[in-house]
Amino acid sequence: MASFNGMGMNLGNLSRLSDAVTRSISAENPTGAKGQGAMATEGYGANAARDLGQGWKVAPAVWIQPGELFTMAEIEGPGAIQSIWLAGRTIRRECILRIYWDGQEQPSVECPLGDFFAVGWGIFAQVNSIPVSVNPNTGVNCYWEMPFRKSCRITVENRAPEPAPCYYQVNYTLTDVPDDAAYFHAQFRRNNPLPYMEDHTIVDGIAGKGHFVGTAMSWGANNNNWWGEGEVKFFMDGDGKFPTICGTGLEDYFGGAYDWDVDGKYVTYSTPFLGMHQVIWGGETSRANQRFSMYRWHVMDPIRFEDDLKVTIQALGWRNDEDRRYLPLQDDISSVAYWYQTLPTAPFPELPNRDYLEII
Repeated sequence: MASFNGMGMNLGNLSRLSDAVTRSISAENPTGAKGQGAMATEGYGANAARDLGQGWKVAPAVWIQPGELFTMAEIEGPGAIQSIWLAGRTIRRECILRIYWDGQEQPSVECPLGDFFAVGWGIFAQVNSIPVSVNPNTGVNCYWEMPFRKSCRITVENRAPEPAPCYYQVNYTLTDVPDDAAYFHAQFRRNNPLPYMEDHTIVDGIAGKGHFVGTAMSWGANNNNWWGEGEVKFFMDGDGKFPTICGTGLEDYFGGAYDWDVDGKYVTYSTPFLGMHQVIWGGETSRANQRFSMYRWHVMDPIRFEDDLKVTIQALGWRNDEDRRYLPLQDDISSVAYWYQTLPTAPFPELPNRDYLEII
């Protein structure tokens, strides 16, 4: 039997021995080097540890200063990120996560931190899924496996006017990476408001072979009446005007049905692969000015493409007239697309500035 490289972890292979090497980067060990943890004599907790000294939680976090681009991790491969945990005021749209693979100048992940973990509105909401977990009080975790062959670099940019405390732990393995392992990607987009009769683009411009593995959305409804009639569409491998895959409605794509309406109230849920886990401002169905958070992970049903992929969703509600006509909506829609693909990473659209990303 071939030796086990320590990747693709699950209950079925947890008993297997491996020559893979486990390492972890945090403020207490910023390089992840063997035997180099808890050595700090200055840091975020130095005053609290002044009577105890070195080794007593001197540097559990870092301050990311206004305008600073903080390098959270730099790792030489081959290997794979296996989990990431974060906490602190970084979990908002003013802090931008970027991940670079194998020395690329183009990030393969570029996303506000909160949105990456499906808490785009910056307000705590429990997420109980397998790839992403959000727990009290806004401790965020992801378990997307992220292989790399040469190197990995993770940065966080603080666009806020005040320092942001950041607690973090990047857990990874150094091991051989299979030839068919693709690279993890994530991209953020926002329309606020969505132009009339236009689709919201979840992702476009993907070039290369890969598979789409998830969507997280934050949706601000500006109108009365149900707002989620729009279809999710996947255009792949040269599709023109019409997609290969077309859904039947927003709540259907996220695993629900019939407006998520139970006795006139939205009912939230968070499951291993899909959820509508947050309703802000009320919860009474068909009322304007409410905000929603949702996720759908294509872990068991990845959407594979050979050359290119585009994903869109319509914003579609109902008019008030008696003959039941659709109403194209102009809502506040943000999304994160998650996928794996071969390198190189095609350029992303420029991330909007702090004012455009602001949640008001």
